[in-house]
Amino acid sequence: MLSDGSSGKRKGFPPGQKPIKRLLRWGKDHPTIEGSVPKIDLRKWILTIEGEVKKPIKLSWNDLLKLPIVESVSDFHCVEGWSVLDLKWEGIRFKHIVNMIEPEDTVKFVSFECADGYTTSLSLEELLGDNILLAYKLDGKYLEEGTGAPLRLVVPDKYAYKSAMWITRIKFTSRKEIGYWESRGYSDTADIWKNDRFLR
Repeated sequence: MLSDGSSGKRKGFPPGQKPIKRLLRWGKDHPTIEGSVPKIDLRKWILTIEGEVKKPIKLSWNDLLKLPIVESVSDFHCVEGWSVLDLKWEGIRFKHIVNMIEPEDTVKFVSFECADGYTTSLSLEELLGDNILLAYKLDGKYLEEGTGAPLRLVVPDKYAYKSAMWITRIKFTSRKEIGYWESRGYSDTADIWKNDRFLR
């Protein structure tokens, strides 16, 4: 297993955040906004990766588990003001996926679609860091439904609404696609260090 080289050390603490002891589970510790936590059958689950790419792919759960696994320790920050420190994620480094599908030169953004209908997007550049993962384990255990099983994105320097849960589709695009919360007044940059939570 590879590591992102993180020692767990942080460069300070983001403004407006308070640490709590553990990650809140959607639908149990954390009230759902719309609907309920999706029930996903791993025997039928498929991750589709497509868009402006040379090699679109579809991965089953077993296919996913065959990809190189990495471990990354990072803090997790919710836009509501709580944080969990030193979470150990395991999964696939996102830039490994980028290398697999070979984006066209036109690609600048990546959109994520989830089993509950949720969407978000980030720039391709933001997703190339060594600590950006498609994670399926947390602290040595496979994710629970309430923490994004079977697969979620982990983007430590963004508020958690950018770390999409229950991912089913990843699309590489030349144009920005505005996600669920971003279209409802949340910041698209979601920068935790700039306290960038809402549109100004």
